[in-house]
Amino acid sequence: MITGVWHGKINRHKVELKIIQKGDSLTGTSYYYQSPNNYRRYSIKGYFDDINQEAVWWDDELLEEKNGRAGLGSPGSIALLSQADFNCPDGGIMKLDGEASLKEDENRPKGKVQLDKTNKPSFYDEWDFVIENFTAGANDPYIIDSVGLIARQPAPVIVQTPVAITPPVIKEKIYPPVVTVQPKAPPVTIAAPPTIEEKFALRQKIPVLEIPVVGDSIELNFYDNAEIDGDSITLFLNDRLIFQHIYLTDKPFTVKLPVSELQQSNELVMVAENLGSIPPNTSFMVAYIGEKRYEARLESNEGISAMIRFVKE
Repeated sequence: MITGVWHGKINRHKVELKIIQKGDSLTGTSYYYQSPNNYRRYSIKGYFDDINQEAVWWDDELLEEKNGRAGLGSPGSIALLSQADFNCPDGGIMKLDGEASLKEDENRPKGKVQLDKTNKPSFYDEWDFVIENFTAGANDPYIIDSVGLIARQPAPVIVQTPVAITPPVIKEKIYPPVVTVQPKAPPVTIAAPPTIEEKFALRQKIPVLEIPVVGDSIELNFYDNAEIDGDSITLFLNDRLIFQHIYLTDKPFTVKLPVSELQQSNELVMVAENLGSIPPNTSFMVAYIGEKRYEARLESNEGISAMIRFVKE
């Protein structure tokens, strides 16, 4: 996923970029910094071309400026528009490489975009919750829009108003003030969200299809069944987790299972990690076994999980 925290440089300035994908659009925030105490923070807008794997975003609104100094050398003093290719060279490394230009005139280039995806932000803000829980329900457009409204609020400005001092009135007898002690509210315990293993154990398994198995291997291809809305799934085979955080799109996620390692009867269970923006979580599975093709529409929600049974002939 392009959603996450990105570190590197844009126009030779150090940058931390937080990107959140909502359908085809991008939102989030950008930090141009020299140090933790010298930076500018912008809200960003943009879009993602899934066919060409290209991201386009621009600095939309200046939200925060800390120890920023006027001048071209100060980080983030000029709002930029960036265009970059989203690629994964190897070993789980993800990169955004491209060009930056002036936001107001994209024909005026300003430098290179060189960013790597990372797991830990240097600047903490409201978007961290969405990024950490994106595959567990925080990809809901309502949540993203709500956090966006909070994140765009400017930092509060504290204005101190002078207070007139009135001389005290001297009385013959002063009584101590009455102090009312309010009982402490009981601590609030927030339950941790269930793990994917707990979801697998608690949800009812609904059989969808039984497929006879022949040959040496099984090839399974998973797609989003309808509109691509952020659905992600986990697969369990015979009560064992085999693949997690499968983001469903119009391109297949392919799983190959060697028949020699299967039991006589096998259960493949699809567990919904989230419900996407259009519940329930639905996927379209195409299985190739020998010379035959099998299709199944798998539906899962917070109460049920779809199950396919493979039986060796």
